[in-house]
Amino acid sequence: MNSLNKNHTFTLVKKQDNFKVLKNRWIYKLKIDPSTNVPRYKARLVVKGFAQRQGIDFEEIFSPVVKMTSIRLVLGLAAAYDLEIEQMDVKTAFLHGDLQEDIYMQQPEGFEVEGKETLVCKLQKSLYGLKQAPRQWYIKFESFMEANGFKKTLVDHCVFTKDSTNDNTIILLLYADDMLIIGKDQSKIASLKKELNKAFEMKDLGAANHILGVEIIRDRSKGKI
Repeated sequence: MNSLNKNHTFTLVKKQDNFKVLKNRWIYKLKIDPSTNVPRYKARLVVKGFAQRQGIDFEEIFSPVVKMTSIRLVLGLAAAYDLEIEQMDVKTAFLHGDLQEDIYMQQPEGFEVEGKETLVCKLQKSLYGLKQAPRQWYIKFESFMEANGFKKTLVDHCVFTKDSTNDNTIILLLYADDMLIIGKDQSKIASLKKELNKAFEMKDLGAANHILGVEIIRDRSKGKI
């Protein structure tokens, strides 16, 4: 709930007869950090988006993710040119997306506001479970990258690049809330991380060891990954 409140995800409003109020539920998960094997317990509020109506509650839902071929290619370039490979994770990424539609849901179970139990939540931001949640997050992130001078490639819209010379080029790969940052200049990488932290709540994972369940093993002396 702290993330929802911090992000101003919804406001309470009086229910009207024409409102379609979506239900929600809490999802509990035990997540193991692959690099440290430390368990983390998570609780996530999820809207029952299967009740949404196309053309009313949502329009387009497609959201791109980086292709595995792009990951292999960029990691190969990093090995060949001895580039840094850093990894970051966006906390509660889908909560950052802006909504175009008016969407209402019940108050979260266990967190009903005392004395206001009859009110419903009007979503100001996207939420997990909404059909358009992944797309709205991507649109938000794409706008951030463009504002910071990055361009997406034509063949993969989740590969963002900035500058054109070997020493200055920074490449960012995005898969939902996971990202790899590749570049030669550590100060430029640090600058990008700083801007990301300003815009979103981030987790800096340092040098990349895993991506999408694949372990990254590197021998920099031989230029191999």
